[in-house]
Amino acid sequence: MKQGKLFLIPIVLAENTQEAIPTYIKTIFVDTSIFIVEDLKTARRFIKSIYKEKDIDACTFIALDKHNNYNFDATVLLEIFKGKNIGLMSEAGTPCIADPGNKVVEKAHELDIKVVPLVGPSSIMMALMASGFNGQQFTFNGYLPIDTNERKSKLQQMEAAAKKGITQLFMDTPYRNQKVLEEIIHNCKYDTMLCIACNITAPDEFIKTLPLAEWKKQKPDLHKKPAIFVFGK
Repeated sequence: MKQGKLFLIPIVLAENTQEAIPTYIKTIFVDTSIFIVEDLKTARRFIKSIYKEKDIDACTFIALDKHNNYNFDATVLLEIFKGKNIGLMSEAGTPCIADPGNKVVEKAHELDIKVVPLVGPSSIMMALMASGFNGQQFTFNGYLPIDTNERKSKLQQMEAAAKKGITQLFMDTPYRNQKVLEEIIHNCKYDTMLCIACNITAPDEFIKTLPLAEWKKQKPDLHKKPAIFVFGK
């Protein structure tokens, strides 16, 4: 029997932006009815928006356990040895990049299962592309620390690295993004270059690179909006 595959399926970053998803993704849904997902509701809605003919109720959905370090029932991967494909989906963008799901892929490699990453929108890569900063050397730092002093220290560490030519990308939860911008302006030097990439792929997408002295004069509204921040040179 032919062995199935684990497909890493990208989904939209913003609502009603299906045009950002390659058309061949639909063909993956035709032959895949088992999905390991971060959010059941988001996954079901997205599949239906891409492939309306799909019988969602006939599909099997395995949720990553957000309350238990994103664990999952790994026995579902054994279905691949019966010839079935499995799709891994995040809540937004591409799986495993600033997103849970790497444990699924790790287990797949342990079982010698073929892992197939699929092309789709990644807010991190798109922000780097649009920043104008060095794309040869860069670091994605993930979320900022919660502690105020640690946040300040981290911002200044990234600022110093960026001034040496190593582009620094980071993020925070949308409801804290306005505060993050205020902290950056307060704790970093006014000649530091910052790119803010907000609501990527959405109709109100906002991407701009300016020195902090200019950001202080024209602060965008980032409250509850997903954003990637980028320090560069």
